[in-house]
Amino acid sequence: MSMLKEFKEFAMRGNVVDLAVGVIIGGAFGKIVTSLVNDVIMPPIGKAMGGVNFADLFINLDPSKMAKDGSVIKSLAQAKEAGAAVIAYGSFINTVIDFTIIAFCIFLMIKAMNSLMKKEAAKPAPPPGPTPDQKLLTEIRDLLSKRS
Repeated sequence: MSMLKEFKEFAMRGNVVDLAVGVIIGGAFGKIVTSLVNDVIMPPIGKAMGGVNFADLFINLDPSKMAKDGSVIKSLAQAKEAGAAVIAYGSFINTVIDFTIIAFCIFLMIKAMNSLMKKEAAKPAPPPGPTPDQKLLTEIRDLLSKRS
């Protein structure tokens, strides 16, 4: 039973819970960025480049394979359906853009956190109060000045 208790203590530490929350939020953020890239950013770029669909860009490494209807493979979906070996560089381009956006957002968050930490560190510490020795000497001085 002690192992279960130790696990509970471990799981309930602040760092573990914070990490779990970060992973969940990071996963959701990754999905949002993927949708942004695939549905918002890449279509206008593809349109500007003459109607290119980046998700469908590939190099067929097995030109002898044909589509199910017997025609030459013209899309990534047809190539996968036919079982042809392909290099799907369009998907890779989308993934690199996803990574770049996420990395930039993380950079901005860390930069903001660092600037907040610098502001906290820049505040001067209040001067320390007198030590017990100094208090005693002050009392002696005051007593001596009253006698004079």
